[in-house]
Order: sequence, then structure tokens, then C-alpha cells
Amino acid sequence: MEDSGTGDSTSADTAGQDDAGRDATWQDADGQERPSPQGLARYARLALIAGAVIAVVCIALLVIIFFLDSFNATVYSVGGKNVQDATDEARAIRDTYAAARLGGIIFLIAGVLLAAAGALLLYRHRNDAGRDRDDDGGEDVDFEHLAGE
Repeated sequence: MEDSGTGDSTSADTAGQDDAGRDATWQDADGQERPSPQGLARYARLALIAGAVIAVVCIALLVIIFFLDSFNATVYSVGGKNVQDATDEARAIRDTYAAARLGGIIFLIAGVLLAAAGALLLYRHRNDAGRDRDDDGGEDVDFEHLAGE
């Protein structure tokens, strides 16, 4: 039966392949075939890296904002004024970086959650490879065997 081109049939020669037509397995460094991660697990490492980078950038932003706020308060108080006063000028100084601080905190939380989700997915799928990493067959290997003596 021919394919009509509507995309509603699956050919037998594409079984076991992903959407791009590649095999759904890959070979590791030892040449063993391993199944590709499916679903969200394929993006876990990317999510972990992106989340960690976002969190680090947000922490740096919040530290810079803290120092700028401290500097502004110090400069304002040199003239004998208090930044906690109820004046419009003091309120403007306090609110100078409020939006950046709030955005930094929101993105920090999002980055930490993204990194945690990526780490959780990597942890859950750490043994999906189906590969036996115990090449010594349960035998104890001492230093002489490792050193080749």
C-alpha cells in the first residue's frame, strides 16, 4: 500500500527512528548501543546547565544591586539625611532598583527550579543505559593489577 503523503501511516522501514529519521539509539564510547533518552529526559542536561547559568547570573545581579543600593544610601546619608525617611527623595532612592531586584529574584527562583528539574531527570534516568559498568566480574583488583606490575 502506498503512502498518500498525508502523514497518517507509518512505514515499516522507519520503525525505531525518531522524528528526524535517525535511529532511536546511539553508540557510547565503548561502542555499545544505548537507547536515546525519550521525552523530557533528552533536555535534562541542557536544563541543568541553563538553570545553573541563570542562577549564577541572577546571584551576580543581586549582589551588584545590593552594592549599588548601599552606595546610594551612603551617598544620600552623607548630608545628614536618612534613606528610611518618609520623604519623596528617600523613597525614590529606596525604589531605584526595586524592579531589577524583583526580576532578579524571580529569575533566580526559576533558574534554581530549572536546574533542580534537570538534575532530577538526570538522576532518574542515570541507569537507563542498560550498560554493565562492572568490567571486573566482581573480582577485587589491587594496585599491582592496576599499575600493570
